[in-house]
Amino acid sequence: MVEKTEHLVRSELRTPRAAAIAGILFAVLYSTSWILIRLSIPSDALEASDWLQQQAGNLSLAMSLIPFAGISFMWFMGVVRDRLGHQEDQFFSTLFFGSGYLYLGLTFASAAAIGGALMLYASDPGLQASGGVYSLALAISNRLNSVYAMRMAGAFMTVMGTIWVRTGVLPRWLALVTYLLAAVLLVSIGFTPWVVLVFPAWVLVISVAILVLNYRRTDEQEGPDGLSIAG
Repeated sequence: MVEKTEHLVRSELRTPRAAAIAGILFAVLYSTSWILIRLSIPSDALEASDWLQQQAGNLSLAMSLIPFAGISFMWFMGVVRDRLGHQEDQFFSTLFFGSGYLYLGLTFASAAAIGGALMLYASDPGLQASGGVYSLALAISNRLNSVYAMRMAGAFMTVMGTIWVRTGVLPRWLALVTYLLAAVLLVSIGFTPWVVLVFPAWVLVISVAILVLNYRRTDEQEGPDGLSIAG
């Protein structure tokens, strides 16, 4: 009976302690993509007629990074949920998943608008001179990402801050910083497009914190010879 119990414990599916690196990957990939987009699209893009021809390569690279950033973000959500363990609450979990997946979906939709413009340009470059096709794609993409996706990101951060305050699975100061940055995303959209980078920066900090805590917890559970001493 003892051997059977030990076998079940050893075969249990566990979250890798390095899984929090997914959040770091998201922060790097998403930030790189966003910076490429902002540097590629001029401030007068709605009036200019030749910017897409000059920046198509950079925009294509940015669009190719977005799906991998999204996959990394889903792993990040899994890591955050794993930290909660048995303290997970159905109400807050619903808000957590809802805001997280809405953010991800809106981010993909924003990227798809620019990707669609690139496909149109590749199939018929002459459309660029015809007016509103690219202007509409840019306007939709900007609205989806900087307004709706960022507010979902702010809601996601608010939920996480509340969970961490109530459960204490992360330091309280991180929860307070999370509230502050969430307020920035919720109320300051429109002042500067670079505020979008607040969210990946926050994910980076949280991922590093979880990574450190995971390794520290593992080291505490192992004896001097690397054997588990947990009950």
